[in-house]
Amino acid sequence: MKSGEIVGDFQEAVEEVLIRHRSILDCLSKFHESTSRANRAITKTVTDCGCISINAIKQKFPQKESLKDCSKYMDSHIKGELCDHCRETIAEEFGNHLFYLTALCSLLDYSLEDIINLEYDRINTLGHFLLS
Repeated sequence: MKSGEIVGDFQEAVEEVLIRHRSILDCLSKFHESTSRANRAITKTVTDCGCISINAIKQKFPQKESLKDCSKYMDSHIKGELCDHCRETIAEEFGNHLFYLTALCSLLDYSLEDIINLEYDRINTLGHFLLS
């Protein structure tokens, strides 16, 4: 199965099961809640489990490097690796978030696949000038 088919099938499945939160307002609030739950799950990997730690400092951009090469000098600030339990929890929260993003796309008559393709084209067009 191609990725486009998977995305389209996923969107159809979300449309089929989206009953209780079909109102755009319900869906927006659930989308916001899913963001918070994903953030909380990541936070708990540090504060509750301890499988990773975060050591954030100011990023140093090398002045003489090309924009393309700067990414190899950037740090995620994450130390350690997610344990199996935290990895599973975060994946579940990301899935829930993806569900509500897809639901919003459907309610507003967007194809999630089209949105992904538009963003992919934008990334390829702007490249490192996107500065994300």
